[in-house]
Amino acid sequence: MKPSPARFAVPVAALAVALFAAAASAQSMPDTLGKIRASGQINVGFSPDSIPFSAAEADGKPAGYSIDLCNKVIAAIGRSVGNTSLRVNWIPGTVSERLAAIKAGKLDLECANTSATLSRMENVDFSNLSFVDSGGFLVRADGPIQGVADMMGKKIAVIGGTTTEQRLVAMLKERKVEAGVVRVRDAAEGAQLLESKQADAFAGDKIKLIGIAVTAKDPKVFSLLVADFSIEPYAFALPRGDSALRLVINRELTRVYVSGEIEEIFARWLGKLGRPSGMLAAMYVLNAVPD
Repeated sequence: MKPSPARFAVPVAALAVALFAAAASAQSMPDTLGKIRASGQINVGFSPDSIPFSAAEADGKPAGYSIDLCNKVIAAIGRSVGNTSLRVNWIPGTVSERLAAIKAGKLDLECANTSATLSRMENVDFSNLSFVDSGGFLVRADGPIQGVADMMGKKIAVIGGTTTEQRLVAMLKERKVEAGVVRVRDAAEGAQLLESKQADAFAGDKIKLIGIAVTAKDPKVFSLLVADFSIEPYAFALPRGDSALRLVINRELTRVYVSGEIEEIFARWLGKLGRPSGMLAAMYVLNAVPD
């Protein structure tokens, strides 16, 4: 007995809808590698003031730990798309501006000192980790602040729109420390407020704070508190849902970590601080993904 066509009408229609939905979903996924292959160029965001990770030099070109690592990733992307002479358009911006540009498709990649967080993953994706830092405080060496408890009634500068801002506010609330939070645009403004005594402390990622202090006109003005108030896992941001691009990036990061090339990059930009911490060394091992 042959089945009636009517008995298959609904299943076939459902299958057609499912196939259409799958095709539409595939079309909506970003194809950054295809875009780069077609244009022969890649747009990369960076921080112009995050020494020693990412900063603009006198000629406007970026330099730093993250930039060196990013250049290796860019070279791998070039090999992946069959173009080893990609034009790299370096575009500076704040962390909020960089992540917004990634979401809007204006940037193909973001390489700086950006912390990977769950809330940010609602809008962008991240590579495997590139560094792990901790949040701390830069204060005046001649000031009264020796710890968080001394910040009661003081003014604390922090770059707005960052994970540091969020964690600073949460920490002050948790410890019941009533301090004024002064949101600034960038590190230069935060350091200026601290130097001119318009702020009593500047909260930020510790290695970035060290970079601010050592490059100041008078490094002796500043002091770094021992206390940490957060852990900051850095990673490169990329368009959400682009698994092909993420695979190329993570494969190259793994190669750099396993080959030992990361030691040269670390020594160039952070060697004065000593060897990588145990936490950072473990991060390199744990983020080297087997092929």
